[in-house]
Amino acid sequence: MVLDVNGERHEVITEPRRTLVDVLRHELRLTGTHVGCEHGICGACTVLVDDRPVRACLMFAAQAEGARIRTVESLSAGSCGPPGELGDLQRAFRERHALQCGFCTPGFLMLAEGFLAERPDADREQIREVVAANLCRCTGYQPIVEAIEQCAAARRAARPDARKEK
Repeated sequence: MVLDVNGERHEVITEPRRTLVDVLRHELRLTGTHVGCEHGICGACTVLVDDRPVRACLMFAAQAEGARIRTVESLSAGSCGPPGELGDLQRAFRERHALQCGFCTPGFLMLAEGFLAERPDADREQIREVVAANLCRCTGYQPIVEAIEQCAAARRAARPDARKEK
């Protein structure tokens, strides 16, 4: 099968029962996507499939054939700035201290990236609601909400159609 991951085509030979998270981590060596509960509850394995957040532990890799897959590695690989630098969402997480142990962070980043692409004008309550879909045992969620809100505001301000108040 051929998978489009982070804008690159990968030919993968794997068993039909392999999950997307297993293929990403073990075949493609994209280890930013974490394996947590393996039941779709924690969200650590969240990736974007055709721009929508998906639990990679619940999806067979074969189901992703023909779709565009984005992992957390895509956020800093030059798509949001110079190669190797953090993307805007990652910087917001760092600035707001929205990570501690970091295990859940890739899942939150991809959940937020997909959400902000779909709802760029989201308010705090909408962000809180979407963030509740993933589990974190360290941060208490408030810094995560603040980071996503900060990034959303910066992206809105940078839009060509943004009104500049004087």
